Amino acid sequence: MAFESLGEKLQGIFKKLSGQSKLSESNMDDMLREVRLALLEADVSYKVVRDFVDDIKEKAIGQKVLQQLSPSQMVVKIVYEELVELLGSTDSELHMESGRPTAIMLVGLQGTGKTTSAAKLAYLFKNKQNKKCLMVACDIYRPAAIDQLETLGKEIGVEVYSDRSGTLPPDIASQAYKKALKEHYDIVIFDTAGRLQINDELMDELKNIQTQVPLSETLLLADAMSGQDAINVANAFNAKIKLTGVIMSKLDSDARGGSALSIRKMTGVPIKFAGTGEKVADLEIFHPDRMANRILGMGDVVSLVENVEENIDKEKAVKTTRKIMSGNFGLDDMLAMIHQIKKMGPLGKLLKMLPGMPKVSDEQLAKGEDNEKMMETIIFSMTSEERKHPEIIKNSRKVRIAEGSGTTAYDVNRVLKAFDQMKLSVKQMSPYMKKAAEQSMAEEAKKKN
Repeated sequence: MAFESLGEKLQGIFKKLSGQSKLSESNMDDMLREVRLALLEADVSYKVVRDFVDDIKEKAIGQKVLQQLSPSQMVVKIVYEELVELLGSTDSELHMESGRPTAIMLVGLQGTGKTTSAAKLAYLFKNKQNKKCLMVACDIYRPAAIDQLETLGKEIGVEVYSDRSGTLPPDIASQAYKKALKEHYDIVIFDTAGRLQINDELMDELKNIQTQVPLSETLLLADAMSGQDAINVANAFNAKIKLTGVIMSKLDSDARGGSALSIRKMTGVPIKFAGTGEKVADLEIFHPDRMANRILGMGDVVSLVENVEENIDKEKAVKTTRKIMSGNFGLDDMLAMIHQIKKMGPLGKLLKMLPGMPKVSDEQLAKGEDNEKMMETIIFSMTSEERKHPEIIKNSRKVRIAEGSGTTAYDVNRVLKAFDQMKLSVKQMSPYMKKAAEQSMAEEAKKKN
């Protein structure tokens, strides 16, 4: 994950600082030197690093941090505020139109993932904001791009407007927008052609689209793995067609993250979305404060709660709670709970959203996924009666279940023990779960009425 190495280094610096009884000019300078080095190693622009460190020092001295009882906490607070400012200070929301479609044009060099990102945006608007979306294939030079967009459109249930007759992209865009206006679409997303490098032909085409369609947003696809090149590309596009925002892709990769930390400061263009994977659901609205929290190891509880609300079936949650309260909680219910949690995304990603969580290695995560699969296989090897009443599973049944699932009686025991622990934990939480779930369902009912 981008920022992982930077986050670990910053957290280590602050940990050392917390061991100091008081902050002096000397250890403040040492700390800032390490912060500067960590940012440069993360491929953050030198100018951005210089200004960032100078601002921290100025604020620390201005607020008399050296005299505070807990100077380390004050320094972390200042660094957090500076990171938020660097990333964009406020949530960079899209400009949504009222009374006409919101038109979004995606631009960028060839191979940056514009077509996939168009589908990701449409999926986000359709499934999370209940918007009626239209995707438009304006890349007529690469037939595979039109095919790809149409395939993705079918996958997510979003209509694609295309024209293979030789009509030029600005005219395709104009016709598509008229269709969106007539048929009351909320969002229109234009997937444009890219080039291996920026040239006048590409820019003129994009300018013509901007002339023929009342665009609400022009978003650049920037690759987090391209480092400082992403800033040069952003400046070049912004100088010609005036960008309104950036979609930073591949933030789930091993990229050092420097371009994401530099791009707003160096170009004046805010990051509006972050790509966090290859699936259509792997696109997040970019929140500077939440990203700063993650970098500093403070978690991202707000995003986690939103994830729960979007993916957890509230009616099932209430039913499960009632089953627990009445003592009818079985292995099928445990399996259903595990499946609901898995819908929220990879375990590693969820753990990073919890503040204070220790780092979990890829090996540990892979082992956890293997254990989940084994647990599922064991439960499916049980009879319906055994899944409803696990207490009847004695030695002979354990041997039969182990043979049927290709595991051992020891593995079966582990599943039963995990079930007992989950049952106890959920039972302790059930009054709160029931209240929260029923309150959420009542709110949903109010909205419908």
